[in-house]
Amino acid sequence: MKSLYVPTLKEDPTDAEIASHRLLLRAGMIRKTASGVYTFLPLGYRVLSKIEAIVREEMNAIGAQEIMMPALQPAELWHESGRWDDYGPELMRLVDRHDHGFCLGPTHEELITSLVRHELRSYKQLPLSLYQIQVKFRDEIRPRFGLLRSREFIMKDAYSFHASQESLQKTYDDMSVAYGNICDRCGLEYRPVEADSGQIGGSVTTEFMALAEAGEAELVYCSCGYAADTEAGACHPHPTTYEVKGLERISTPGIHTIEDLAAFLNIPATSTVKALSGKDADGKLVVMFVPGDHELNEIKASRAIPGFTLLTDEEMESFGLHKGSMGPVGLPEGAQVVADQSLGSIAQWVVGANEEGFHYVGAQPGTDFVVDVWADLCVVKEGDRCPVCGLALESARGIEVSQVFQLGDKYSKAMGATYADENGEEKPYIMGCYGVGVSRTLAAVVEQHNDEHGIMWPLSVAPAHICVIPLTVGDDLVQPAAENLAAELARIGLEVAIDDRDERAGVKFADADLIGWPLQLVVGKRGLAEGTVEVKLRRTGEKKTLPLDSLTEMVGFARRNAKHSAAGYGMFDNLFN
Repeated sequence: MKSLYVPTLKEDPTDAEIASHRLLLRAGMIRKTASGVYTFLPLGYRVLSKIEAIVREEMNAIGAQEIMMPALQPAELWHESGRWDDYGPELMRLVDRHDHGFCLGPTHEELITSLVRHELRSYKQLPLSLYQIQVKFRDEIRPRFGLLRSREFIMKDAYSFHASQESLQKTYDDMSVAYGNICDRCGLEYRPVEADSGQIGGSVTTEFMALAEAGEAELVYCSCGYAADTEAGACHPHPTTYEVKGLERISTPGIHTIEDLAAFLNIPATSTVKALSGKDADGKLVVMFVPGDHELNEIKASRAIPGFTLLTDEEMESFGLHKGSMGPVGLPEGAQVVADQSLGSIAQWVVGANEEGFHYVGAQPGTDFVVDVWADLCVVKEGDRCPVCGLALESARGIEVSQVFQLGDKYSKAMGATYADENGEEKPYIMGCYGVGVSRTLAAVVEQHNDEHGIMWPLSVAPAHICVIPLTVGDDLVQPAAENLAAELARIGLEVAIDDRDERAGVKFADADLIGWPLQLVVGKRGLAEGTVEVKLRRTGEKKTLPLDSLTEMVGFARRNAKHSAAGYGMFDNLFN
């Protein structure tokens, strides 16, 4: 390590908020270049390359072929698909000296469609799957959490082209299995979850979430196997009725929140109904109603009412609405009432009276007001009923490390990308796309595999399997013995680093744990006098003294006879049995 560039840090960087960001900086694996932009140093790049190798192996195994497309993409392709304006400010745009528009690609649906539409002309050439591993760009408004939300990142993106939905489904399933294998081989605890397709588009998509408290995504799951992103999952709340004799208008001075209303009436929040006002694509008033203990899912709301956006406070006033006192009775003429489908089972609603300081109890759908549209509108949360088996859902946080999409003909139809079928008829390709966040996966591994001392890499992605630590260097005993041991272990196919820095033993031990070398071999004068070496397994912290003259043979035996996981756990466990 004396000649290896590994600038470790003793203190936590002040701007590092989560474990992966803090430890990757401290372990000398990455360095910040600008906000949301990082350089991978030798050890970090070695880990990144191992993750890339795993991804390549899994992609090649299912017949996908690797290519490399430019990161710089012509604006006209994005205009063809309609995403130049739709993608939003996260798209990094630029103009060259000839006044031609370009973007730095966050993804490559447009470019890959443009590429194959001139080459794939017959159904006989389908299906086809192409992939690349490349730098991507996203102009995040607030880059944070190191590699988890950055402006420049490494991604594997794959695209498939088909003549039938059945063919797409097979590739989608194959990719999903491959993505699960990638997570397993990287040592990630994960869940495939139902998700929203977002800016990519398409009707069917699954995210692979690495479970971690630092994750920005919330998910719910059930013991039956169901799992979903809270924004995409089907919501089955259980509101309750607060029954009275009939519609009653009550004074509620100073009451503007569901919590205050429930406390004022001495009823649970599940017996109240929350109102949220917005407008449709034509600017007409729409008021949505959800159970009082749930939040409106704006993605679902926009599906129920295309173009739906929430009103600002000023817009609410222009419609004569009162924040915190809205309800379905007495809305302005022409207002559309949209309600969560769970409220259909509630005979009487507790709602605002559309007058400051007043609410209604006992408001009855069909009698006191009319619901124009029933839809799934809520953000699913812990405790809601599982849509598969009906049990209560549990919740967790996760890091989205990969996602698979069925695009259909969204891009091929918009961009005139067609093939000739068996009858010579021109038809748009049916497409799928599949992304793995390679640099994000690296961060997710660290989030799941660390302790108070540093990183604990799975064997499959560790920068090296073993670190030999000579306690003295420049002598005629310890350093030569350490170098010979490292060379012997390398000859049997193990990846070995040697910490030959002229540093105190405590510094070397601390850095070994910080960097996360899976197996650490300590060579010192006292041990050599006894013919032994101290062996430490980083994952468990176990230590053992083993004979030097047979150590290489013992390590090789342990490796050959290990029953280890896809991530390599167990390779050295036999040394400690």
